[in-house]
Amino acid sequence: MTNHFSSSALFTDFYELTMAQGYWKENMNHPVVFDMFFRRNPFNGGFSILAGNRTLLDAVTELSFSGEDIDFLREQKIFEEGFLDYLKSWKFTGDIYIMDEGTVVFPQEPLLRIHANLIEAQILEGLVLNIINFQSLIATKTARVYLASKGAPIMEFGLRRAQGPDGAMSATRASYIGGAVGTSNALAARVYGIPAMGTMAHSWIMSHSSELEAFREYAKIYPSNSVFLIDTYDTLKSGIKNAIIAGKELSEKGQNFGVRLDSGDISYLSREVRKELDRAGFPDAKISVSNELTEEIISTLVAGGAPIDSWGVGTHMVTGGTESSFTGVYKLAARHEKESGKMLPAMKFSDNPAKTTNPGIKNVFRLMDDNGMLLADILSLEGEKIETGKEQRYYHPMVDYRQFSCTASKVEPLLKLRLKNGKRTEERISDKETLRLARKNMENRLLMLDESYKRILNPHIYKVSLTEKLKELKADFIKKNIDGKV
Repeated sequence: MTNHFSSSALFTDFYELTMAQGYWKENMNHPVVFDMFFRRNPFNGGFSILAGNRTLLDAVTELSFSGEDIDFLREQKIFEEGFLDYLKSWKFTGDIYIMDEGTVVFPQEPLLRIHANLIEAQILEGLVLNIINFQSLIATKTARVYLASKGAPIMEFGLRRAQGPDGAMSATRASYIGGAVGTSNALAARVYGIPAMGTMAHSWIMSHSSELEAFREYAKIYPSNSVFLIDTYDTLKSGIKNAIIAGKELSEKGQNFGVRLDSGDISYLSREVRKELDRAGFPDAKISVSNELTEEIISTLVAGGAPIDSWGVGTHMVTGGTESSFTGVYKLAARHEKESGKMLPAMKFSDNPAKTTNPGIKNVFRLMDDNGMLLADILSLEGEKIETGKEQRYYHPMVDYRQFSCTASKVEPLLKLRLKNGKRTEERISDKETLRLARKNMENRLLMLDESYKRILNPHIYKVSLTEKLKELKADFIKKNIDGKV
């Protein structure tokens, strides 16, 4: 569903269109291959989560230039009518390979690979990066919160702090993939089939003549879904005491209840509230907390044994918190040479070694041990095979002397063909089922990743390496560049 997302091909950087006209005028619309990858894990973490696949594929298959789009470009007075005529019937007709949504991913490896003519691939750049970067950032942040909670439910409450309407919709979608069990965003719940969740705001209590009346009225309306917000006035002196009175009346009708903390010293207050609930005979009453939570705060509370049953996380999850963006980039990896009729590898050089790209049409293979645990991800040239049960040597993408040998029990190719000639290779399934599968994939993939890579602080660095053939191709490109031949 893309009713909240523009299908206009103008959703791109303006220079992509000026370059596209240049390619058109020079008759340079030859086949190319682009990679989308990212340079580092956000949040100083040890992994990332890929998200945004469905949003991207939906957008790409619907992308076009409307009459209004063409009129706008004409008004810029730099585009020729012949080029505008070309854009009138423009559609993406290429191929897209992409990893499964919800996959645990790492820096330097292609998350997706696009095979298309040059103009089509160029116009897609902004769209690809906008969607995959943001949703992967939020899914990664949520996965960190999910791990920190040690299995306690995470509720996404970030609508009011998200970056605009589309940011809110995308963030809710991505947070569900990353591990949230539900959302306060009612529209996203409808569109994506995500469970809608919420309790009450302080205004509900303040609108009534007393806190107790507010709780009683809420319990009367929602007897099977009563979670009382107990910090409006004083958590321990009034909030929990009134919640217990209203909760006792509910329990006499066979219903359970819960309470929510939204301020103060959460560690101390949750313990005191738990004592009060237990003393009153309500050991099954649940405690939920919110209030500017981060994965670090949650991890500390969990490690300290705070008796918290669920977490409402908003601002820091849907905005990325300490990270404003995912470091995804979109780079040319191969181009067609007219003279030879072959696809030639392409490579970006840089004064910054970290920005030097890996050339050629590449696949990504995931190596696993006998127990199905992840060992390393390997970038290979198209056509290369990685055999199981055979020791092979692999090389660091940027540091020549760093290498390792590995014998994999299982090898999994990660890039899968999703669009062929602009058409889906598989039947489009519902948004709800898409998210269910992505969420399950995330959970399964994290179980395959050693705990050392999942630490909130100072995680171990996962190996992403090159085959010998790819290493040699890259070294040859660099040598030619140093010699001034590129």
